[in-house]
Amino acid sequence: MAEKILLLDDEVDMLLLLQTIITSRTDHEVVSTNNPLELEDLMAAHAFSLVISDLKMLGRDGLEVVEKTHEIDPTIPVVIITAYGSLESAQEAIRKGAYDYITKPFRKEQVLIAIERALEWRRLTLENQRLKNGGG
Repeated sequence: MAEKILLLDDEVDMLLLLQTIITSRTDHEVVSTNNPLELEDLMAAHAFSLVISDLKMLGRDGLEVVEKTHEIDPTIPVVIITAYGSLESAQEAIRKGAYDYITKPFRKEQVLIAIERALEWRRLTLENQRLKNGGG
């Protein structure tokens, strides 16, 4: 099932790499920006199923992206990718609501597995909500 993914990273090369990994190996549609301050406008214009964000960016960091995304739609998982990985930053990201945390350098398969797990989690969350609300 093709879903829409938003990529946020202030490094254009990383956006291109991630977009290539995702579009070459999945049917998912990818929208990307190197300006994390565009998050709200992009989310208003598109129905995203997943957000993938760098941790360290100018203007807004990945933890703020997690918070803003969940203010708009708490069912959208956010995967954080960072070159500045530490146990402390990983714990903080998860505590703030990030679905997953990937450190650079990463393997293609690592990213693809994280994407599929996050999208499956969202599908199950939405199905659970539908069932709780009496949907058949």
